[in-house]
Amino acid sequence: MAIVVRLCYRLFLIILLFSYGLIIAAGIFPVVNWLYPVEDAGNRRDKLKMHWLRLFSRILCLDIIVDGDLPRRGTLLASNHISWLDIIVIGRYLPAYFVAKSDISGWPVVGYLARQAGTIFIRRGDKRHIQATAKAMAGLLRDGRSIIAFPEGTTTCGDEVLHFHSSLFEPALSTQSAIQPVALQYYGEARLQAPFIGDDAFVPHLIRMLALDRIEARLSFLPVIDGIDNTRHAVGIEARDRITRKISSAQVSEPLTIDEKPQAVA
Repeated sequence: MAIVVRLCYRLFLIILLFSYGLIIAAGIFPVVNWLYPVEDAGNRRDKLKMHWLRLFSRILCLDIIVDGDLPRRGTLLASNHISWLDIIVIGRYLPAYFVAKSDISGWPVVGYLARQAGTIFIRRGDKRHIQATAKAMAGLLRDGRSIIAFPEGTTTCGDEVLHFHSSLFEPALSTQSAIQPVALQYYGEARLQAPFIGDDAFVPHLIRMLALDRIEARLSFLPVIDGIDNTRHAVGIEARDRITRKISSAQVSEPLTIDEKPQAVA
């Protein structure tokens, strides 16, 4: 009975959260864009996005261990990909733009919020669209905005890291931006429940996540890769190897709060 009550309460909070997100995206963002210069407006939108993701994190009862140094401005972060939860786990800690599959753009409510948040959508197999995506990524990096990409191109159960699509590293190399691998793992019940794979649909998966007492995760910001005189293929291999080694060797430790870590530059 207590579990049912808790789930209903969290579902109510989720409804409020997404309603709040729609207000931010449709009402507050346009006002911010009108009132402030481009750079200042972007920073204020970033803060609102992080605020919303942190609220989402609290509703899900995310318990995150964080290690490593948060990135500086204008960094391309390359992470392994397990679930839509990854966006909340990573995005709550730094202002950044995500690269996501174009399928998400069509999700009800979530797709709209993602578009308004500046998510860059990529359509695999469409060379022209991939080139447009690379151009958009390069523009953000030149403007000092950080980007979070999932070079595997799909989600996994978290026990392995698939081949990285090297094209996602080209914008960082062409703009001489920092490239930082990120290793993500889930523990406890979430290790089996968090993966968003196969025929999973968002709403049923969200309900399963809300039913968990808490979601334990480890987020590791690994050392930056030197992209100078390096090819995108070599960088992709190095990023994947570092993440694989971290996942293989990482052990659960006492959770760190973000206040104990260096803050990302806004």
